[in-house]
Amino acid sequence: MEERPKLTIKRTPVDQAVEIGSLFLIFAIWIFVYSHYDNLPKTIHTHFNGAGVADGFGDKWMIFTLPCIATVLYIALTILNRFPHLFNYSTVLTAENAMDQYTNATRLMRYLKLIVIVIFGLIAFQTIRHANGQTEGLGAWFQPLTMGLIFIPILYFGAKSLKSK
Repeated sequence: MEERPKLTIKRTPVDQAVEIGSLFLIFAIWIFVYSHYDNLPKTIHTHFNGAGVADGFGDKWMIFTLPCIATVLYIALTILNRFPHLFNYSTVLTAENAMDQYTNATRLMRYLKLIVIVIFGLIAFQTIRHANGQTEGLGAWFQPLTMGLIFIPILYFGAKSLKSK
């Protein structure tokens, strides 16, 4: 593997807002789940198929797996984002384009981190609503929304990366 430059990427105010928003959402998911825990039935749906229909059951304490996974992913993606020189790139990195490529890649990771947290928050929200009889499953809108939230930034930043060769 070629030696890549290790550069410090400066965050813009938007980057900072995304980071703060992600952290805020992690706390919000924990608070939301904790505050609704006592009102959950003894058994809740713990899995939903691709159509958003509940197809798995578990004890109500399993609702805490959603904020746990979201928190682990938040921490892992935050740490990983500090090492853009280890990422895979679709272009050859040079001293001239490394800063642009690293900035683009770290920004993509930052947005994906926020999106993943939003998705886990939506799952927790809909799971609690479903357990309380307020909705049927995640809803037909969930899968297309999730796919759009994930793939639109990937396509955007991928095209931006190829453009700045």
